Amino acid sequence: MSQFYYRGRDANGQQVKGLIEASSQEAAFEQLLGRRIRAQSLRPARRSLDLDWLGPRVGLDDMLMFSRQMYSLTKAGIPILRAITGMADTSPSKALRAVLQDLSQQLEAGRNLSTAMSRHPKVFGHLYVSIIHVGENTGRLDQAFLQLAEHLTQEQETRRRVKAAVRYPVMVVIAIVVAMVVVNLMVIPQFAQIFARFKAELPLPTRILIATSNAFVHYWYWMLLALVALLVGWLRWLATPSGRLAWDKRKLRLPIMGSIINRALLARFARSLGMMLKAGVPLPQALTLVADAVDNSWMKQKILAMRQGIEGGDTLLRTGHQSGLFSPLILQMFAVGEETGNIDDMLAEAGGFYEREVDFDLANLTAKIEPILIVFVAGLVLLLALGIFLPMWDLMRAYKGQG
Repeated sequence: MSQFYYRGRDANGQQVKGLIEASSQEAAFEQLLGRRIRAQSLRPARRSLDLDWLGPRVGLDDMLMFSRQMYSLTKAGIPILRAITGMADTSPSKALRAVLQDLSQQLEAGRNLSTAMSRHPKVFGHLYVSIIHVGENTGRLDQAFLQLAEHLTQEQETRRRVKAAVRYPVMVVIAIVVAMVVVNLMVIPQFAQIFARFKAELPLPTRILIATSNAFVHYWYWMLLALVALLVGWLRWLATPSGRLAWDKRKLRLPIMGSIINRALLARFARSLGMMLKAGVPLPQALTLVADAVDNSWMKQKILAMRQGIEGGDTLLRTGHQSGLFSPLILQMFAVGEETGNIDDMLAEAGGFYEREVDFDLANLTAKIEPILIVFVAGLVLLLALGIFLPMWDLMRAYKGQG
């Protein structure tokens, strides 16, 4: 079945437009005639696949603003179609504007909002669509948008803290790489020419520097090609299920950053699961959706195993303990939540606990990485100094001895 976007007039002469599904354009005309609509224009509608390329360009800030505005509009009693259409006309994001226009067409065709959103999985994830679906069924769509806005706000703050924490180390590493390239291509070759004139035996640090410089000067294109090939191979390996699983498991055990990534993902798990349960999503279904939301294949396997255990009659506490993901304090929160029936509140507390730990680690991240960078830079400077000045001192002694 194909989709066609139409404009025309109904039996009362009123202007109408919308989306219709039919096997062909002729069949679409017949359906419209059956509805007593005289079509003035009929064209194939763009499929959601055509809009998928826009998905990654819809940033978190745009989604957060959309969720907040939709909360305000729905709370004020504005009809969904009118709210979506108005935002499609005023959104500063071209990508989001195109998606909202498609949502408006879908709503005009009689679809509900969650179904229309599911056509754009790169913009509205499974978790987002599920919350909207629950909000539609319970008549609390405004609260659904409020929960999503709070969720995206916390995601935004976490990303900002991570960016702020790694900005200094990244700048230092970039400066080191640039300095190494400049020294090897421009500085060391000049000294190598000077040392070659005297035909003296050079010390080991100098030979290392000259050999490295010669490799940069004569084989830089091969080195660049090898770097590109390595990067392409790495990305293709990550694109495979086994590669992604291995890397997702490995990065949780990286020095310094591994524990931060692990707790940040657990904070997202607890916060997202609590939000889903608060919205009324059944626990097994919520675990399935949250498994995708954590964006880690290895942790996803653990969460899906928890879902299987719960479907088999186990409690969240027991399956959480068997997964090995959570600390004893968080497991105790699970136990209290199941006993009191406030598991969503306890999950929110667990998410807050992990977020506070991540905040503390990020605040001290620079202090942990800085000594490593200092030692590395000091080693490079020492090698450069010894490689250049040792032969110069030998030459000066030889010159004085001849004088």
